[in-house]
Amino acid sequence: MSKKKLAASLRRIPDFPVKGICFMDITSLLQNPASFKEIVDSLYKTYKDKGITKVVGIESRGFIVGAALAYRLGAGFIPARKPGKLPYRTASQEYQKEYGTDSIEIHEDAITPDDVVLVHDDLIATGGSAGAAIKLVQRFNPRKIYASFIIELTDIGGRNALPEGIEVDSLLKMEEK
Repeated sequence: MSKKKLAASLRRIPDFPVKGICFMDITSLLQNPASFKEIVDSLYKTYKDKGITKVVGIESRGFIVGAALAYRLGAGFIPARKPGKLPYRTASQEYQKEYGTDSIEIHEDAITPDDVVLVHDDLIATGGSAGAAIKLVQRFNPRKIYASFIIELTDIGGRNALPEGIEVDSLLKMEEK
């Protein structure tokens, strides 16, 4: 399945979760076995030789492909969650969203300095949650950090909000409108 077909299969929902936001719904891609396989396989090909030891999936859609990708890479999976969702001691990072403030947490023992970490989410828009997840991972001083996304909204410029020195890859580059 081509990137063009993947992009055409993506569902756009206007004014969700708030007026003025066009939500890119990846569930239309995930429910199709061929497109789900294409997404995981494409990301696997990008990262298979990078020595990834942990994949951090950002809540909640980053869990879906992030977990599948961790499995394919033979890496551990770390859920980056909203506050109060993880049962053990956590480290957290606050960030700005298009429509408010939030924070993200991971377990304090999730990453070691020997790890090579891939931070994954379904979409990068403003870069708030991804930037926070990367900053949080940086506190653990892993050997290397990568970031991957299924969709990058290029007209919003979220890639520019990410910390410097992070290799970033996105499967589909699109505009919000």
